[in-house]
Amino acid sequence: MFCRYFSFFGLCLFLPTQRRCSLGHGSHLHGRDTTSLPGFENLTMGYNKYLRPYFGGEPVQIAMSLDIASISSISESDMDYTATISLRQRWTDPRLVFHGNKSFTLDARLVELLWVPDTYIVESKRSFLHDVTVGNRLIRLFSNGTVLYALRITSTVACNMDLSKYPMDTQTCRLQLESWGYDENDVTFTWLRGNDSVHGIEKLRLSQYTVERYHTLVSKSQQETGSYPRLILQFELRRNVLYFILETYVPSTLLVMLSWVSFWITLDSVPARTCIGVTTVLSMTTLMIGSRSSLSKTNCFIKAIDVYLGICFSFIFGALVEYAVAHYSSSQKCAAKVPEEGPANELTEEMEEVNIANILNNSITSYKQKISFTSIEISRDNVNCSDLTMKSHEKIKCVLRNKMHRIIGYFTIQNPGNVDHYSKLLFPLFFMLVNVFYWAYYLYF
Repeated sequence: MFCRYFSFFGLCLFLPTQRRCSLGHGSHLHGRDTTSLPGFENLTMGYNKYLRPYFGGEPVQIAMSLDIASISSISESDMDYTATISLRQRWTDPRLVFHGNKSFTLDARLVELLWVPDTYIVESKRSFLHDVTVGNRLIRLFSNGTVLYALRITSTVACNMDLSKYPMDTQTCRLQLESWGYDENDVTFTWLRGNDSVHGIEKLRLSQYTVERYHTLVSKSQQETGSYPRLILQFELRRNVLYFILETYVPSTLLVMLSWVSFWITLDSVPARTCIGVTTVLSMTTLMIGSRSSLSKTNCFIKAIDVYLGICFSFIFGALVEYAVAHYSSSQKCAAKVPEEGPANELTEEMEEVNIANILNNSITSYKQKISFTSIEISRDNVNCSDLTMKSHEKIKCVLRNKMHRIIGYFTIQNPGNVDHYSKLLFPLFFMLVNVFYWAYYLYF
């Protein structure tokens, strides 16, 4: 089969002589056949790549579609995600109309000789075009002047995250496409097929997240230099909480339950109960530090996992304080019994040798102590402060002293053994109630 060659963009291209096409403005080639490339005359005679289609007239309508190849590196610390996408843009350029019903795919390097939209990714931190083995770009011309321009991009895009419910959170991220220099009077952006313009996102498998839903939006960005068209792909990422339950929630709950073991150990076993309390406190502290190390740059957030770990630490520390209170009360009561029993035995032995004079002296001394406001006996009992012979400042002292004794009596533990008995019931009960409120709030509110 014989072929003829023609100059197109300064390149030698070969086409079969059997194929016949007619250009919009006609072409004059050597020989009898009028075989030509689409847009040959248009691109060489009067085409200016620096001017948009319909220059000075109606805006160019650009329809877009996306293929999401991957979403990776979702970072809570930097609040961004990295996505690899294939962006396809379609528009009509009347200068590239040719007769026929064929479409031609051109070399990607020829895109430098055509007008293309100045689309960019809003809130992009880093982006690059793939170039292995050649630049991953595509340019295709249709007979009606439609141009398909596709390119493969990897971009790191900012995503503002609310981590207050971490790790039971759902994050909403966006991929926004906008015109950089052409405002809405020059170009308009539309999705090619609405939500169906986005492919691949429903098949993504992420390490910590699951794509819940997504939808497309058409919006405008109002800037100082004008109003610019914008397309938005909004998608929701729900974090998989099972990993955190096994890694953090279950160990912290077991540490709380371990601290309750001390309630079944007698108060006299000081080393055993102290060892359990201190060990659980230190283990809980280590667990809290480990849970925050993965989000070292976002420690300003009070997250749901921090609240739960704080609750567990409070219960563990409370169990240690409970033993300190019970042991102190028990030791004070034992110390109080010793002096009481000593004088009682001596009094029994000396009862037979007491005479009437000693009895009278003891009675007088006892009576003086009862009427003294600074005595120990008066300080322990409530005194009638309505005596008319008392001065005003003495009455005030008397009332305050009675109030203090009554308050101290409320906090006096009569039987230290009951502290452990009540703790066996109250600690698990309150912990269960707190868990009910915690999970109900963070899962349903």
